[in-house]
Amino acid sequence: MQHRGPDGEGVSVFDLADGSLALGHRRLSIIDLSAAGLQPMKSADGRYTITFNGEIYNYVELRTELQTLGHRFRTATDTEVLLTAWSHWREDCLLRLDGMFAFAIFDQLRSRLVCVRDQFGIKPLFFHSGRDGNFRFASEVPALLETIDTPIALDWQRIHAFLLWGDYDDG
Repeated sequence: MQHRGPDGEGVSVFDLADGSLALGHRRLSIIDLSAAGLQPMKSADGRYTITFNGEIYNYVELRTELQTLGHRFRTATDTEVLLTAWSHWREDCLLRLDGMFAFAIFDQLRSRLVCVRDQFGIKPLFFHSGRDGNFRFASEVPALLETIDTPIALDWQRIHAFLLWGDYDDG
């Protein structure tokens, strides 16, 4: 995914009871060009780690609101604002977001990974849950396919249902 972000890279690995979790990121610096904006990014208390692709258009307003609630920021990034908003409001922060985004946030306290994309899917989030019990995700299909050992085949029944009825998810 080097072509997606020439301005930095990072990986965070977490040991879990039943395996491990790795979050990786390639950065394209737009808002805050400093190294402080590198991802994956940890929350101030270390509980949450995020990898984020996109832009939060109203991050300045959210940042101001969060500052009035006592939060301090060390970067000028919308990533840190999103991370702090999640830390403060949890899933309810999604109702406040104006933007195009896909992100994964890991809660170390609960050993819980949440993957989110904007409601229109402007920023894609592709995932695969394999027979091996592993869950993988990426913002591009080729990157995702690099992590999968088993051959991937088209599901002609899904294609038929989508073309005929617009149905893309029956589960």
